[in-house]
Parts: sequence; structure tokens; C-alpha cells
Amino acid sequence: MKEKKEILSQQIIQFKLERLALEVAENLGDEPEDIVLIGIRNNGYIMANTMAALIQPYFQQKVEVNGIAMNKQKPEEIKLDVPFSANGKCILLIDDVANTGRTLLYALKPLLQQYPKRIQTMVLIERMHKLFPIKPDYVGLSLATTLQEHIVVEMDDHQIIGAYLL
Repeated sequence: MKEKKEILSQQIIQFKLERLALEVAENLGDEPEDIVLIGIRNNGYIMANTMAALIQPYFQQKVEVNGIAMNKQKPEEIKLDVPFSANGKCILLIDDVANTGRTLLYALKPLLQQYPKRIQTMVLIERMHKLFPIKPDYVGLSLATTLQEHIVVEMDDHQIIGAYLL
């Protein structure tokens, strides 16, 4: 088994999420529409719930959380946990790690069949191996890695406890 090297501790992740929440509030705080955070299952959904709790105090409007499920290796079926109308809403699509951009790109598919006012993306960690035209709007940490290295974000009891390089 490969040795794992901690790149973000739970405390640093919390600081990064708080900073990201302030960035979201700064960019979307004046929007009159509801904000919908959509977390990509599983880790992105946990991150979306955490982010909703952090940004709600900055917003007068409703902050909703939804999840989206898909097979990340072969994203043929992409399903929202709760179907909803994205028309005219501000959407923030959230995942833990962006590598090639594939997952974030395919997660947009059900949203593009509607007419949201704005779609933005957020990741805790962005790697520099883009194969798809996705550049996250909000990034906790940008990290250059080799193609052989992997990043794992560990969760426990619906909390992010650390990020590791394998």
C-alpha cells in the first residue's frame, strides 16, 4: 500500500471552507434568487452541506442543498437526488477534488436542460491535469501532482477530516 502524505489537516480544511464561504457571499450575496448548492456524491455532497451552513448567515435568500449521483468513470446516468427547477436560480456545483474536469462537466448535464441564471463550480482541491474545459470558480487549494499520484479526501461522520496524497 502506498504511503499517504497529509496535504490538508481538518483544521486547515475548515479555514479554507470558511474562506470559500466568504468568496461565495461576496460574489453571490447581491443575487435576489435562491442559491442551490449541488454536491457530487459522496464527498461533494458532504462538502455542500458544510458550505450551506457556512454561507447561510450571509444570505437573505434561501440556500438549498441537493445531491447528484453518477458513475464517475462512466457517467451515463446522472441523477439529482431531488429533481427541481433550476430556472432562474444560481447554482453552485461542488466536489472534493477536480482532476481532469470530467466529473464536473458531466454533472452539468441535467442542469443545462433547464435555464439557470448562473452556474459556478467549487472544489476543495484542484489538480492540474485538465482534459475537459472546466475551471472551478472557487478553489481551496491548487496542487500540481504527477499523473501517478492520487488525492484522497477522507470523511468521517459527515465531516471532512483530511486530504492526503497517495
